[in-house]
Amino acid sequence: MKPTRTIVNRISGSWMIISLLLILMLPLIIGIALFIKATPLFEVQSFYKLITSMNWSPVEGKFGFWPFIFGSLFVTLLSFLFAAPVCLLAAIYLTQFASKKLIRIMHPVIDILAGIPSVIYGMWGIIIIVPFVSGILGPAFDIKSPGYSILAGGIVLALMCIPYMLNMLIETFNTVPLGLKEAALSLGATQWESIKHVILKKSYPGIISSYGLGIAKAFGETLAVMMVVGNMVQITFNPFQAGYPLPALIANNYGEMLSIPLYDSALMFAALILLGVILLINLFFRYFIYKTQK
Repeated sequence: MKPTRTIVNRISGSWMIISLLLILMLPLIIGIALFIKATPLFEVQSFYKLITSMNWSPVEGKFGFWPFIFGSLFVTLLSFLFAAPVCLLAAIYLTQFASKKLIRIMHPVIDILAGIPSVIYGMWGIIIIVPFVSGILGPAFDIKSPGYSILAGGIVLALMCIPYMLNMLIETFNTVPLGLKEAALSLGATQWESIKHVILKKSYPGIISSYGLGIAKAFGETLAVMMVVGNMVQITFNPFQAGYPLPALIANNYGEMLSIPLYDSALMFAALILLGVILLINLFFRYFIYKTQK
């Protein structure tokens, strides 16, 4: 009986370790596959020139990815600026001030928002956000805008990221021991002072993690942003103008223009850039969390 139990334990432990190794190796495997497919492009242009050049003309064999990288960064930054303060304040209210009835209502609402397909957000952006940008926000700043713009993409993307970031922030604040807050209140701190000096400081790692997850998701989002961002290859610091993020480049062109030499490799390289940037974002936030905890 004992040898049989030992064999079963070893087999169970082995397949669990193998499963863990597969998960750990998956990003590396994906990266290697994309790099191999993108290799023909490196024989024509250097890596530095590919990511810094602004000239995008596949027919002429010129693949400058900087407008797409810039567009992705700009849309992601705007979405983060819109979503981060809203999520933080909403999480503070729901965990520290709201009634239990409101919390019971909000949890399924957040889950529903997280489960809505991105194409629904895109259609909602076309119906509501695009006319809002072109008809209200643009004239308010005396700017003519078609509505399909980086700003519209940032707003839609912010709404998509809110449920993920908000859910993580709520769970983070709920893990702070109640005794810490009660101790601060017993020493004469106000409700807001106890939140600011106890809850938020104790929750720094979780707050950073939620923001990192939100940024990574925003950078890689495709369909909803593609529907409202305008998809114009240009570099502009005006959020009312159109942009062209990397995910939209891949989604719009893969399968349609692959007869052009090196176009397939160029799109694979775009996917490799996406993977690399998301990995860097996660590593940066993990390091930031480590320093904060230390």
